[in-house]
Amino acid sequence: MSTANARVALVTGAAGGIGDAVTQRFLSGGWHVAAADVRPVASGQGLLGIAADLSDVAGCRAAVHQAVAWGGQLDAVVNAAGVWTEGAAADTTEAEWDRVMGVNLKGLYFVTSAAIPHLATSRGCVVNLSSDAGIQGNAGAAVYCASKGGVSILTKALALELAPHGIRVNAVCPGDVDSPMLRGQAAAYGAAQPQAYLDRLLAGYPQGAQARFIQPAEIAELIWFLVQPAAAPITGANISADFGLSAGIF
Repeated sequence: MSTANARVALVTGAAGGIGDAVTQRFLSGGWHVAAADVRPVASGQGLLGIAADLSDVAGCRAAVHQAVAWGGQLDAVVNAAGVWTEGAAADTTEAEWDRVMGVNLKGLYFVTSAAIPHLATSRGCVVNLSSDAGIQGNAGAAVYCASKGGVSILTKALALELAPHGIRVNAVCPGDVDSPMLRGQAAAYGAAQPQAYLDRLLAGYPQGAQARFIQPAEIAELIWFLVQPAAAPITGANISADFGLSAGIF
Protein backbone atom coordinates (compact mmCIF):
# COMPACT_ATOMS: atom_id res chain seq x y z
CA MET A 1 0.00 0.00 0.00
CA SER A 2 1.34 3.41 -0.92
CA THR A 3 0.66 6.42 1.25
CA ALA A 4 0.89 8.71 -1.80
CA ASN A 5 2.87 11.80 -0.80
CA ALA A 6 2.27 11.72 2.94
CA ARG A 7 5.27 11.70 5.23
CA VAL A 8 5.72 8.41 7.03
CA ALA A 9 6.75 7.70 10.61
CA LEU A 10 7.51 4.43 12.33
CA VAL A 11 6.46 4.57 15.99
CA THR A 12 7.46 1.73 18.30
CA GLY A 13 5.62 1.01 21.52
CA ALA A 14 2.58 2.39 19.72
CA ALA A 15 0.05 0.56 21.89
CA GLY A 16 1.31 2.31 25.04
CA GLY A 17 0.62 5.71 26.54
CA ILE A 18 3.32 7.83 24.88
CA GLY A 19 3.49 5.71 21.74
CA ASP A 20 -0.25 5.93 21.20
CA ALA A 21 -0.24 9.68 21.84
CA VAL A 22 2.60 10.13 19.33
CA THR A 23 0.72 8.05 16.77
CA GLN A 24 -2.42 10.17 17.18
CA ARG A 25 -0.45 13.44 17.01
CA PHE A 26 1.28 12.45 13.79
CA LEU A 27 -1.97 11.28 12.22
CA SER A 28 -3.64 14.56 13.15
CA GLY A 29 -0.71 16.38 11.52
CA GLY A 30 -1.28 14.62 8.22
CA TRP A 31 1.43 11.99 8.49
CA HIS A 32 0.94 8.29 7.95
CA VAL A 33 2.12 6.05 10.77
CA ALA A 34 3.42 2.50 10.94
CA ALA A 35 2.63 1.59 14.55
CA ALA A 36 4.75 -1.26 15.92
CA ASP A 37 4.17 -3.03 19.21
CA VAL A 38 4.20 -6.51 20.70
CA ARG A 39 0.50 -5.89 21.43
CA PRO A 40 -1.96 -5.53 18.55
CA VAL A 41 -2.50 -2.10 16.99
CA ALA A 42 -5.44 -1.96 14.60
CA SER A 43 -4.72 -0.61 11.13
CA GLY A 44 -6.84 2.25 9.87
CA GLN A 45 -6.84 5.31 7.63
CA GLY A 46 -3.21 6.30 7.30
CA LEU A 47 -2.24 3.76 9.96
CA LEU A 48 -0.52 0.39 9.67
CA GLY A 49 -0.42 -1.83 12.74
CA ILE A 50 2.73 -3.96 12.93
CA ALA A 51 3.08 -6.83 15.40
CA ALA A 52 6.74 -6.93 16.42
CA ASP A 53 8.92 -8.27 19.20
CA LEU A 54 11.42 -5.43 19.35
CA SER A 55 13.73 -7.32 21.70
CA ASP A 56 14.58 -9.49 18.67
CA VAL A 57 16.85 -8.11 15.95
CA ALA A 58 14.92 -9.87 13.21
CA GLY A 59 11.71 -8.34 14.58
CA CYS A 60 13.25 -4.86 14.46
CA ARG A 61 14.36 -5.26 10.88
CA ALA A 62 11.03 -6.72 9.83
CA ALA A 63 9.16 -3.78 11.36
CA VAL A 64 11.23 -1.29 9.39
CA HIS A 65 10.81 -3.35 6.22
CA GLN A 66 7.02 -3.48 6.63
CA ALA A 67 6.83 0.25 7.31
CA VAL A 68 8.80 1.13 4.17
CA ALA A 69 7.01 -1.42 1.98
CA TRP A 70 3.69 0.07 3.09
CA GLY A 71 4.63 3.74 3.06
CA GLY A 72 7.12 3.83 0.22
CA GLN A 73 9.47 5.94 2.33
CA LEU A 74 10.44 6.64 5.92
CA ASP A 75 10.74 10.18 7.26
CA ALA A 76 10.94 9.64 11.01
CA VAL A 77 11.42 6.94 13.62
CA VAL A 78 10.07 7.43 17.13
CA ASN A 79 11.48 4.81 19.48
CA ALA A 80 8.86 4.85 22.25
CA ALA A 81 8.87 1.17 23.23
CA GLY A 82 9.99 0.63 26.81
CA VAL A 83 9.59 -1.47 29.93
CA TRP A 84 10.19 -0.71 33.59
CA THR A 85 11.81 -2.66 36.39
CA GLU A 86 13.01 -1.83 39.87
CA GLY A 87 14.54 -3.58 42.83
CA ALA A 88 17.82 -4.12 44.63
CA ALA A 89 20.82 -4.59 42.36
CA ALA A 90 21.90 -7.57 44.47
CA ASP A 91 18.69 -9.36 43.48
CA THR A 92 18.73 -8.67 39.72
CA THR A 93 18.36 -11.76 37.56
CA GLU A 94 19.91 -12.22 34.16
CA ALA A 95 16.46 -12.65 32.68
CA GLU A 96 15.28 -9.31 34.05
CA TRP A 97 18.43 -7.57 32.79
CA ASP A 98 17.95 -9.09 29.33
CA ARG A 99 14.24 -8.19 29.23
CA VAL A 100 14.80 -4.52 30.01
CA MET A 101 17.91 -4.07 27.90
CA GLY A 102 16.32 -6.01 25.06
CA VAL A 103 13.42 -3.61 24.67
CA ASN A 104 14.80 -0.31 25.96
CA LEU A 105 18.23 -0.33 24.33
CA LYS A 106 18.81 -3.26 21.97
CA GLY A 107 15.47 -2.88 20.22
CA LEU A 108 15.87 0.88 19.89
CA TYR A 109 19.35 0.44 18.45
CA PHE A 110 18.42 -2.14 15.83
CA VAL A 111 15.24 -0.39 14.71
CA THR A 112 17.34 2.72 14.16
CA SER A 113 20.09 0.74 12.46
CA ALA A 114 17.66 -0.78 9.99
CA ALA A 115 16.06 2.60 9.30
CA ILE A 116 19.27 4.49 8.50
CA PRO A 117 19.35 3.90 4.69
CA HIS A 118 15.73 5.02 4.37
CA LEU A 119 16.18 8.06 6.61
CA ALA A 120 19.25 9.07 4.62
CA THR A 121 17.12 9.11 1.47
CA SER A 122 14.46 11.29 3.09
CA ARG A 123 16.90 13.29 5.24
CA GLY A 124 14.70 12.27 8.12
CA CYS A 125 15.10 12.06 11.86
CA VAL A 126 14.99 9.82 14.92
CA VAL A 127 13.47 10.68 18.28
CA ASN A 128 14.29 8.32 21.14
CA LEU A 129 12.44 8.03 24.44
CA SER A 130 14.97 8.24 27.23
CA SER A 131 13.99 9.31 30.75
CA ASP A 132 15.00 11.45 33.68
CA ALA A 133 16.56 8.11 34.73
CA GLY A 134 18.73 8.36 31.62
CA ILE A 135 20.46 11.49 32.88
CA GLN A 136 20.48 10.93 36.63
CA GLY A 137 20.64 7.91 38.87
CA ASN A 138 17.59 6.57 40.70
CA ALA A 139 18.20 4.34 43.70
CA GLY A 140 16.56 0.96 43.31
CA ALA A 141 16.26 1.21 39.52
CA ALA A 142 19.80 0.45 38.37
CA VAL A 143 18.82 -1.75 35.43
CA TYR A 144 16.31 0.76 34.08
CA CYS A 145 18.80 3.60 34.57
CA ALA A 146 21.47 1.64 32.71
CA SER A 147 19.12 1.08 29.78
CA LYS A 148 18.02 4.71 29.57
CA GLY A 149 21.51 6.05 30.18
CA GLY A 150 22.52 3.96 27.19
CA VAL A 151 19.74 5.57 25.16
CA SER A 152 20.91 9.05 26.11
CA ILE A 153 24.55 8.59 25.11
CA LEU A 154 23.62 6.47 22.07
CA THR A 155 21.51 9.39 20.88
CA LYS A 156 24.55 11.66 20.95
CA ALA A 157 26.79 9.13 19.22
CA LEU A 158 24.28 8.48 16.44
CA ALA A 159 23.66 12.20 15.96
CA LEU A 160 27.34 12.70 15.21
CA GLU A 161 27.61 9.63 13.00
CA LEU A 162 24.51 10.37 10.96
CA ALA A 163 24.77 14.16 10.62
CA PRO A 164 26.69 13.87 7.31
CA HIS A 165 23.72 11.91 5.94
CA GLY A 166 21.27 14.65 6.91
CA ILE A 167 19.71 12.58 9.69
CA ARG A 168 18.97 14.21 13.04
CA VAL A 169 18.82 12.15 16.25
CA ASN A 170 17.41 13.47 19.53
CA ALA A 171 16.06 12.06 22.77
CA VAL A 172 13.23 13.20 25.01
CA CYS A 173 13.75 12.55 28.72
CA PRO A 174 10.39 12.60 30.50
CA GLY A 175 9.71 12.34 34.17
CA ASP A 176 6.76 10.26 35.34
CA VAL A 177 4.09 10.09 32.66
CA ASP A 178 0.45 9.27 33.43
CA SER A 179 0.33 6.07 31.40
CA PRO A 180 -0.44 2.36 31.59
CA MET A 181 3.26 1.79 32.23
CA LEU A 182 3.21 4.04 35.30
CA ARG A 183 0.04 2.46 36.65
CA GLY A 184 1.50 -0.99 36.08
CA GLN A 185 4.67 0.10 37.83
CA ALA A 186 2.66 1.24 40.87
CA ALA A 187 0.65 -1.96 40.94
CA ALA A 188 3.73 -4.19 40.65
CA TYR A 189 6.01 -2.37 43.06
CA GLY A 190 3.65 -0.49 45.35
CA ALA A 191 3.42 -3.19 48.02
CA ALA A 192 -0.36 -3.39 47.55
CA GLN A 193 -0.62 0.39 47.98
CA PRO A 194 -0.35 1.76 44.44
CA GLN A 195 -1.71 5.20 45.31
CA ALA A 196 0.85 5.61 48.09
CA TYR A 197 3.55 4.65 45.57
CA LEU A 198 2.32 7.30 43.13
CA ASP A 199 2.11 9.88 45.91
CA ARG A 200 5.76 9.21 46.80
CA LEU A 201 6.76 9.84 43.20
CA LEU A 202 4.94 13.18 43.13
CA ALA A 203 6.53 14.18 46.41
CA GLY A 204 9.88 14.26 44.65
CA TYR A 205 8.89 17.10 42.30
CA PRO A 206 9.74 20.72 43.06
CA GLN A 207 6.14 21.89 42.54
CA GLY A 208 5.18 20.52 45.95
CA ALA A 209 1.42 20.29 46.43
CA GLN A 210 0.89 21.43 42.82
CA ALA A 211 2.88 18.52 41.35
CA ARG A 212 1.17 16.35 38.77
CA PHE A 213 2.14 13.65 36.32
CA ILE A 214 2.99 14.51 32.74
CA GLN A 215 0.34 13.72 30.14
CA PRO A 216 1.33 11.54 27.16
CA ALA A 217 0.02 14.22 24.78
CA GLU A 218 2.51 16.72 26.23
CA ILE A 219 5.42 14.44 25.34
CA ALA A 220 3.89 13.74 21.93
CA GLU A 221 3.75 17.48 21.22
CA LEU A 222 7.45 17.84 21.97
CA ILE A 223 8.27 14.90 19.71
CA TRP A 224 6.08 16.40 16.98
CA PHE A 225 8.08 19.62 17.18
CA LEU A 226 11.38 17.74 16.93
CA VAL A 227 10.49 16.26 13.54
CA GLN A 228 9.52 19.64 12.04
CA PRO A 229 11.77 21.75 9.81
CA ALA A 230 11.84 24.43 12.53
CA ALA A 231 13.84 21.97 14.66
CA ALA A 232 16.57 21.60 12.02
CA PRO A 233 19.40 22.89 14.27
CA ILE A 234 18.54 20.43 17.05
CA THR A 235 20.43 17.14 16.98
CA GLY A 236 22.27 15.16 19.62
CA ALA A 237 20.09 16.67 22.35
CA ASN A 238 18.64 15.00 25.42
CA ILE A 239 15.67 17.23 26.19
CA SER A 240 14.24 17.04 29.69
CA ALA A 241 10.47 17.25 30.13
CA ASP A 242 10.15 16.50 33.82
CA PHE A 243 8.88 19.58 35.67
CA GLY A 244 12.47 20.23 36.82
CA LEU A 245 12.89 16.86 38.53
CA SER A 246 16.41 16.44 37.12
CA ALA A 247 17.40 20.12 37.29
CA GLY A 248 19.03 19.88 40.72
CA ILE A 249 17.06 22.88 42.00
CA PHE A 250 15.95 21.46 45.31
